[in-house]
Amino acid sequence: MTEAEASLLRQFPLLLPQNRAKTVYEGFISAQGRDFHLRILLPKDLQLRNARLLCSWQLKAILNGYHHVVQQRMQHSPDLMSFMVELKMVLEVALKNKKELYVLPPPPQFYSSLIEEIGTLGWDKLVYVDTCFSTIKLKAEDASGREHLITVKLKAKYPAESPDCIVDFPVSFSVSWTPQSSLISIHSQFLAALESLKAFWDVMDEIDEKTWVLEPEKPTRSATARRIALGNNASINIEVDPRHPTMLPECCFLGADHVVKPLGIRLSRNIHLWDPENSLLQNLKDVLEIDFPARAILEKSDFSMDCGICYAYQLDGAIPDQVCDNSQCGQPFHQICLYEWLRGLLTSRQSFNVIFGECPYCSKPLTLKMSGRKA
Repeated sequence: MTEAEASLLRQFPLLLPQNRAKTVYEGFISAQGRDFHLRILLPKDLQLRNARLLCSWQLKAILNGYHHVVQQRMQHSPDLMSFMVELKMVLEVALKNKKELYVLPPPPQFYSSLIEEIGTLGWDKLVYVDTCFSTIKLKAEDASGREHLITVKLKAKYPAESPDCIVDFPVSFSVSWTPQSSLISIHSQFLAALESLKAFWDVMDEIDEKTWVLEPEKPTRSATARRIALGNNASINIEVDPRHPTMLPECCFLGADHVVKPLGIRLSRNIHLWDPENSLLQNLKDVLEIDFPARAILEKSDFSMDCGICYAYQLDGAIPDQVCDNSQCGQPFHQICLYEWLRGLLTSRQSFNVIFGECPYCSKPLTLKMSGRKA
Protein backbone atom coordinates (compact mmCIF):
# COMPACT_ATOMS: atom_id res chain seq x y z
CA MET A 1 0.00 0.00 0.00
CA THR A 2 1.39 3.36 -1.04
CA GLU A 3 1.61 6.31 1.33
CA ALA A 4 -1.20 8.13 -0.57
CA GLU A 5 -3.49 5.09 -0.26
CA ALA A 6 -2.74 4.75 3.45
CA SER A 7 -3.48 8.45 3.98
CA LEU A 8 -6.80 8.10 2.09
CA LEU A 9 -7.75 5.11 4.28
CA ARG A 10 -6.95 7.03 7.48
CA GLN A 11 -8.90 10.14 6.43
CA PHE A 12 -11.83 8.33 4.77
CA PRO A 13 -12.02 4.79 6.26
CA LEU A 14 -15.51 4.23 4.83
CA LEU A 15 -14.37 4.70 1.21
CA LEU A 16 -12.79 1.53 -0.20
CA PRO A 17 -11.48 0.36 -3.62
CA GLN A 18 -13.74 -2.12 -5.39
CA ASN A 19 -11.18 -3.63 -7.80
CA ARG A 20 -7.45 -4.40 -7.95
CA ALA A 21 -6.79 -1.62 -10.45
CA LYS A 22 -8.32 0.77 -7.90
CA THR A 23 -10.33 2.57 -10.57
CA VAL A 24 -13.59 2.18 -8.65
CA TYR A 25 -14.11 3.46 -5.10
CA GLU A 26 -17.35 3.14 -3.18
CA GLY A 27 -18.44 3.93 0.33
CA PHE A 28 -19.36 6.89 2.48
CA ILE A 29 -18.20 10.42 3.15
CA SER A 30 -18.91 11.77 6.64
CA ALA A 31 -19.83 15.36 7.53
CA GLN A 32 -21.47 16.86 10.61
CA GLY A 33 -22.19 13.42 12.06
CA ARG A 34 -23.90 12.11 8.93
CA ASP A 35 -22.71 9.58 6.34
CA PHE A 36 -23.47 9.99 2.63
CA HIS A 37 -23.07 7.24 0.05
CA LEU A 38 -20.98 7.90 -3.08
CA ARG A 39 -19.17 6.05 -5.85
CA ILE A 40 -16.13 7.35 -7.78
CA LEU A 41 -15.11 5.94 -11.18
CA LEU A 42 -11.52 6.67 -12.22
CA PRO A 43 -9.94 6.19 -15.67
CA LYS A 44 -7.02 3.76 -16.10
CA ASP A 45 -4.49 6.55 -15.64
CA LEU A 46 -6.27 7.48 -12.34
CA GLN A 47 -6.49 11.15 -13.39
CA LEU A 48 -9.28 13.00 -11.55
CA ARG A 49 -10.06 15.31 -14.47
CA ASN A 50 -11.72 12.39 -16.32
CA ALA A 51 -13.32 10.79 -13.24
CA ARG A 52 -17.06 10.44 -12.55
CA LEU A 53 -18.75 11.06 -9.23
CA LEU A 54 -22.00 9.19 -8.51
CA CYS A 55 -23.94 10.43 -5.48
CA SER A 56 -26.87 9.09 -3.50
CA TRP A 57 -30.04 11.15 -3.84
CA GLN A 58 -29.51 12.64 -0.36
CA LEU A 59 -25.98 13.78 -1.21
CA LYS A 60 -27.11 15.04 -4.61
CA ALA A 61 -29.88 17.12 -2.98
CA ILE A 62 -27.47 18.72 -0.49
CA LEU A 63 -24.88 19.50 -3.18
CA ASN A 64 -27.53 21.00 -5.46
CA GLY A 65 -26.18 24.42 -6.44
CA TYR A 66 -22.58 23.37 -5.79
CA HIS A 67 -22.21 21.18 -8.90
CA HIS A 68 -19.87 23.60 -10.68
CA VAL A 69 -17.67 23.87 -7.55
CA VAL A 70 -17.37 20.08 -7.25
CA GLN A 71 -16.53 19.79 -10.95
CA GLN A 72 -13.88 22.48 -10.62
CA ARG A 73 -12.29 20.72 -7.64
CA MET A 74 -12.26 17.43 -9.55
CA GLN A 75 -10.55 19.07 -12.54
CA HIS A 76 -7.77 20.59 -10.43
CA SER A 77 -7.16 17.98 -7.70
CA PRO A 78 -3.85 16.08 -8.19
CA ASP A 79 -5.14 12.86 -6.62
CA LEU A 80 -8.19 11.22 -5.02
CA MET A 81 -7.09 12.11 -1.49
CA SER A 82 -6.96 15.84 -2.33
CA PHE A 83 -10.33 15.69 -4.05
CA MET A 84 -12.00 13.95 -1.09
CA VAL A 85 -10.69 16.62 1.29
CA GLU A 86 -12.04 19.35 -1.02
CA LEU A 87 -15.38 17.52 -1.41
CA LYS A 88 -15.76 17.26 2.36
CA MET A 89 -15.16 21.02 2.73
CA VAL A 90 -17.82 21.78 0.11
CA LEU A 91 -20.22 19.34 1.82
CA GLU A 92 -19.66 20.99 5.22
CA VAL A 93 -20.50 24.42 3.74
CA ALA A 94 -23.59 23.07 1.95
CA LEU A 95 -24.87 21.40 5.13
CA LYS A 96 -24.29 24.58 7.17
CA ASN A 97 -26.25 26.67 4.65
CA LYS A 98 -29.08 24.13 4.53
CA LYS A 99 -29.30 24.18 8.32
CA GLU A 100 -29.53 27.99 8.38
CA LEU A 101 -32.34 27.91 5.81
CA TYR A 102 -34.29 25.25 7.67
CA VAL A 103 -36.83 26.58 10.14
CA LEU A 104 -38.86 24.34 12.39
CA PRO A 105 -42.60 24.46 11.61
CA PRO A 106 -44.84 26.12 14.17
CA PRO A 107 -46.57 23.94 16.79
CA PRO A 108 -50.13 22.61 16.14
CA GLN A 109 -51.71 25.29 18.37
CA PHE A 110 -50.38 27.93 15.93
CA TYR A 111 -52.70 26.60 13.23
CA SER A 112 -55.67 25.89 15.50
CA SER A 113 -55.58 29.40 17.01
CA LEU A 114 -55.35 30.97 13.54
CA ILE A 115 -58.36 29.02 12.30
CA GLU A 116 -60.25 30.12 15.39
CA GLU A 117 -59.28 33.76 14.77
CA ILE A 118 -60.42 33.61 11.14
CA GLY A 119 -63.70 32.05 12.23
CA THR A 120 -64.28 34.85 14.74
CA LEU A 121 -63.37 37.50 12.17
CA GLY A 122 -65.58 35.87 9.52
CA TRP A 123 -64.53 33.56 6.70
CA ASP A 124 -66.06 36.04 4.24
CA LYS A 125 -63.19 38.42 5.10
CA LEU A 126 -60.57 35.85 4.03
CA VAL A 127 -59.30 36.24 0.46
CA TYR A 128 -56.21 34.00 0.49
CA VAL A 129 -54.11 31.83 2.77
CA ASP A 130 -51.03 29.86 1.74
CA THR A 131 -50.45 26.21 2.66
CA CYS A 132 -48.08 27.16 5.52
CA PHE A 133 -50.50 29.72 7.01
CA SER A 134 -47.65 32.24 6.87
CA THR A 135 -49.36 34.62 4.41
CA ILE A 136 -52.97 35.65 4.85
CA LYS A 137 -54.92 38.20 2.78
CA LEU A 138 -58.00 39.87 4.26
CA LYS A 139 -60.47 42.25 2.66
CA ALA A 140 -62.56 45.14 3.92
CA GLU A 141 -64.85 47.79 2.45
CA ASP A 142 -64.65 51.49 3.21
CA ALA A 143 -67.72 53.67 3.72
CA SER A 144 -67.92 54.37 -0.03
CA GLY A 145 -68.05 50.67 -0.92
CA ARG A 146 -64.48 50.36 -2.22
CA GLU A 147 -62.82 47.01 -1.50
CA HIS A 148 -59.30 47.00 -0.03
CA LEU A 149 -56.86 44.19 0.75
CA ILE A 150 -54.35 43.74 3.54
CA THR A 151 -51.62 41.09 3.32
CA VAL A 152 -50.53 39.74 6.70
CA LYS A 153 -47.15 37.96 6.86
CA LEU A 154 -47.07 35.85 10.02
CA LYS A 155 -43.88 34.82 11.77
CA ALA A 156 -43.17 31.49 13.47
CA LYS A 157 -43.53 33.04 16.95
CA TYR A 158 -46.95 34.59 16.23
CA PRO A 159 -48.66 36.08 18.22
CA ALA A 160 -45.65 36.81 20.46
CA GLU A 161 -43.96 38.41 17.43
CA SER A 162 -45.85 41.05 15.45
CA PRO A 163 -46.64 40.20 11.81
CA ASP A 164 -45.74 42.34 8.80
CA CYS A 165 -48.71 44.05 7.16
CA ILE A 166 -48.74 45.18 3.53
CA VAL A 167 -51.40 47.61 2.27
CA ASP A 168 -51.96 49.82 -0.78
CA PHE A 169 -52.09 53.13 1.12
CA PRO A 170 -50.72 56.60 0.26
CA VAL A 171 -49.43 56.86 3.84
CA SER A 172 -47.53 54.48 6.09
CA PHE A 173 -49.57 51.91 8.00
CA SER A 174 -48.24 50.38 11.20
CA VAL A 175 -50.14 48.03 13.47
CA SER A 176 -50.24 48.49 17.23
CA TRP A 177 -49.35 45.04 18.54
CA THR A 178 -49.14 43.10 21.81
CA PRO A 179 -48.76 39.34 22.39
CA GLN A 180 -52.53 39.31 23.07
CA SER A 181 -53.35 40.82 19.65
CA SER A 182 -54.87 38.82 16.81
CA LEU A 183 -56.13 39.00 13.22
CA ILE A 184 -59.26 40.65 14.60
CA SER A 185 -57.25 43.58 16.00
CA ILE A 186 -55.33 43.90 12.72
CA HIS A 187 -58.59 44.03 10.75
CA SER A 188 -60.13 46.63 13.06
CA GLN A 189 -57.05 48.87 12.74
CA PHE A 190 -57.20 48.36 8.99
CA LEU A 191 -60.85 49.53 8.96
CA ALA A 192 -59.96 52.61 11.04
CA ALA A 193 -57.19 53.50 8.56
CA LEU A 194 -59.61 53.07 5.65
CA GLU A 195 -62.02 55.50 7.27
CA SER A 196 -59.27 58.10 7.73
CA LEU A 197 -58.41 57.89 4.01
CA LYS A 198 -61.99 57.87 2.69
CA ALA A 199 -61.99 61.60 1.77
CA PHE A 200 -58.71 61.19 -0.15
CA TRP A 201 -60.00 58.28 -2.22
CA ASP A 202 -63.30 60.12 -2.85
CA VAL A 203 -61.31 63.02 -4.31
CA MET A 204 -59.11 60.79 -6.48
CA ASP A 205 -62.08 58.70 -7.70
CA GLU A 206 -63.93 61.83 -8.80
CA ILE A 207 -60.89 62.93 -10.81
CA ASP A 208 -60.54 59.46 -12.37
CA GLU A 209 -64.24 59.29 -13.27
CA LYS A 210 -64.79 62.82 -14.59
CA THR A 211 -61.50 63.77 -16.29
CA TRP A 212 -59.01 62.22 -18.70
CA VAL A 213 -56.10 61.08 -16.56
CA LEU A 214 -52.99 60.68 -18.71
CA GLU A 215 -50.73 59.35 -15.96
CA PRO A 216 -50.77 56.96 -14.24
CA GLU A 217 -52.77 54.81 -16.66
CA LYS A 218 -53.92 52.43 -13.93
CA PRO A 219 -53.53 54.32 -10.65
CA THR A 220 -53.21 52.32 -7.46
CA ARG A 221 -54.84 53.32 -4.19
CA SER A 222 -51.45 54.57 -2.99
CA ALA A 223 -50.97 56.95 -5.95
CA THR A 224 -51.22 60.60 -4.91
CA ALA A 225 -50.40 62.19 -8.29
CA ARG A 226 -52.57 62.63 -11.39
CA ARG A 227 -51.69 64.15 -14.74
CA ILE A 228 -54.96 65.49 -16.15
CA ALA A 229 -55.54 66.45 -19.77
CA LEU A 230 -56.54 70.08 -20.38
CA GLY A 231 -56.72 69.86 -24.18
CA ASN A 232 -54.45 71.44 -26.84
CA ASN A 233 -51.57 69.16 -25.79
CA ALA A 234 -51.61 70.74 -22.36
CA SER A 235 -52.04 69.03 -19.01
CA ILE A 236 -51.78 69.68 -15.30
CA ASN A 237 -49.94 67.43 -12.87
CA ILE A 238 -51.31 67.56 -9.33
CA GLU A 239 -49.91 66.03 -6.14
CA VAL A 240 -52.64 65.58 -3.53
CA ASP A 241 -51.99 65.51 0.22
CA PRO A 242 -53.70 62.32 1.51
CA ARG A 243 -54.26 63.88 4.94
CA HIS A 244 -55.76 67.10 3.53
CA PRO A 245 -57.17 66.06 0.13
CA THR A 246 -59.40 69.10 -0.45
CA MET A 247 -56.62 71.63 0.14
CA LEU A 248 -54.79 73.21 -2.81
CA PRO A 249 -52.50 70.51 -4.25
CA GLU A 250 -49.05 70.99 -5.76
CA CYS A 251 -49.68 71.96 -9.39
CA CYS A 252 -47.41 71.80 -12.42
CA PHE A 253 -48.59 72.79 -15.90
CA LEU A 254 -47.19 70.92 -18.90
CA GLY A 255 -47.48 72.14 -22.48
CA ALA A 256 -46.63 75.04 -24.78
CA ASP A 257 -45.98 78.34 -23.02
CA HIS A 258 -48.75 80.18 -24.86
CA VAL A 259 -51.24 77.64 -23.49
CA VAL A 260 -50.02 77.02 -19.93
CA LYS A 261 -48.83 80.52 -18.96
CA PRO A 262 -52.38 81.95 -18.89
CA LEU A 263 -53.42 79.03 -16.68
CA GLY A 264 -50.61 79.80 -14.22
CA ILE A 265 -51.70 83.46 -14.14
CA ARG A 266 -55.32 82.47 -13.41
CA LEU A 267 -54.21 80.13 -10.63
CA SER A 268 -52.25 82.93 -8.94
CA ARG A 269 -55.08 85.43 -9.46
CA ASN A 270 -57.89 83.18 -8.19
CA ILE A 271 -56.14 81.25 -5.45
CA HIS A 272 -58.19 83.11 -2.84
CA LEU A 273 -61.32 81.44 -4.26
CA TRP A 274 -60.14 77.99 -3.14
CA ASP A 275 -62.74 76.58 -0.74
CA PRO A 276 -61.76 73.39 1.17
CA GLU A 277 -65.48 72.68 1.65
CA ASN A 278 -65.81 72.08 -2.10
CA SER A 279 -64.35 69.12 -3.96
CA LEU A 280 -60.82 69.43 -5.29
CA LEU A 281 -62.02 69.05 -8.88
CA GLN A 282 -64.60 71.82 -8.51
CA ASN A 283 -61.98 74.11 -6.97
CA LEU A 284 -59.61 73.47 -9.88
CA LYS A 285 -62.37 74.39 -12.34
CA ASP A 286 -63.13 77.59 -10.41
CA VAL A 287 -59.57 78.89 -9.99
CA LEU A 288 -58.42 77.91 -13.51
CA GLU A 289 -61.70 79.11 -15.09
CA ILE A 290 -61.91 75.99 -17.27
CA ASP A 291 -63.92 72.84 -17.84
CA PHE A 292 -61.87 69.67 -18.04
CA PRO A 293 -62.34 67.52 -21.18
CA ALA A 294 -65.20 65.19 -20.30
CA ARG A 295 -64.79 61.42 -20.61
CA ALA A 296 -68.39 61.10 -21.81
CA ILE A 297 -67.85 63.36 -24.84
CA LEU A 298 -64.21 63.10 -25.92
CA GLU A 299 -61.90 60.18 -26.61
CA LYS A 300 -58.36 60.06 -25.27
CA SER A 301 -57.02 60.35 -28.81
CA ASP A 302 -58.70 63.77 -29.11
CA PHE A 303 -56.03 65.36 -26.94
CA SER A 304 -53.18 62.84 -26.70
CA MET A 305 -50.70 62.82 -29.58
CA ASP A 306 -47.70 60.60 -30.28
CA CYS A 307 -44.17 61.95 -29.94
CA GLY A 308 -43.07 63.69 -33.14
CA ILE A 309 -39.66 62.00 -33.01
CA CYS A 310 -40.18 58.37 -31.93
CA TYR A 311 -43.85 58.24 -33.08
CA ALA A 312 -44.88 56.47 -29.86
CA TYR A 313 -47.16 57.68 -27.09
CA GLN A 314 -45.43 55.91 -24.20
CA LEU A 315 -41.66 55.59 -23.86
CA ASP A 316 -40.35 53.85 -20.73
CA GLY A 317 -43.54 54.88 -18.96
CA ALA A 318 -43.28 58.54 -19.98
CA ILE A 319 -45.66 60.33 -22.33
CA PRO A 320 -44.93 63.38 -24.55
CA ASP A 321 -44.78 66.40 -22.25
CA GLN A 322 -42.64 68.87 -24.28
CA VAL A 323 -44.68 70.90 -26.76
CA CYS A 324 -43.59 73.31 -29.48
CA ASP A 325 -44.64 76.82 -28.42
CA ASN A 326 -45.58 77.78 -31.99
CA SER A 327 -49.40 77.95 -31.98
CA GLN A 328 -49.42 76.85 -35.63
CA CYS A 329 -47.40 73.71 -34.73
CA GLY A 330 -47.97 72.50 -31.15
CA GLN A 331 -46.23 69.17 -31.83
CA PRO A 332 -45.51 67.22 -28.60
CA PHE A 333 -42.30 65.30 -27.87
CA HIS A 334 -40.90 63.07 -25.16
CA GLN A 335 -38.36 65.02 -23.14
CA ILE A 336 -35.56 62.51 -23.76
CA CYS A 337 -36.37 62.27 -27.51
CA LEU A 338 -36.22 66.04 -27.92
CA TYR A 339 -33.03 66.22 -25.85
CA GLU A 340 -31.26 63.66 -28.03
CA TRP A 341 -32.53 65.38 -31.21
CA LEU A 342 -31.38 68.86 -30.17
CA ARG A 343 -28.06 67.59 -28.86
CA GLY A 344 -27.31 66.16 -32.31
CA LEU A 345 -27.81 69.49 -34.10
CA LEU A 346 -24.84 71.79 -34.67
CA THR A 347 -27.12 74.85 -34.38
CA SER A 348 -28.27 73.97 -30.85
CA ARG A 349 -26.59 75.46 -27.79
CA GLN A 350 -26.77 74.50 -24.13
CA SER A 351 -26.57 76.53 -20.95
CA PHE A 352 -26.49 74.36 -17.84
CA ASN A 353 -29.61 72.14 -18.12
CA VAL A 354 -31.35 74.30 -20.74
CA ILE A 355 -30.97 73.59 -24.46
CA PHE A 356 -31.86 76.16 -27.13
CA GLY A 357 -32.63 74.88 -30.62
CA GLU A 358 -35.28 74.54 -33.31
CA CYS A 359 -38.49 72.49 -33.49
CA PRO A 360 -37.95 69.38 -35.67
CA TYR A 361 -41.30 70.14 -37.37
CA CYS A 362 -41.70 73.89 -37.86
CA SER A 363 -38.06 75.04 -37.26
CA LYS A 364 -39.24 77.77 -34.88
CA PRO A 365 -37.05 78.49 -31.81
CA LEU A 366 -37.58 75.98 -29.05
CA THR A 367 -36.28 75.79 -25.47
CA LEU A 368 -35.94 72.55 -23.51
CA LYS A 369 -35.28 72.48 -19.79
CA MET A 370 -34.02 69.05 -18.78
CA SER A 371 -34.73 67.53 -15.38
CA GLY A 372 -31.60 66.53 -13.47
CA ARG A 373 -32.05 62.75 -13.88
CA LYS A 374 -32.12 62.86 -17.70
CA ALA A 375 -29.68 65.63 -18.53
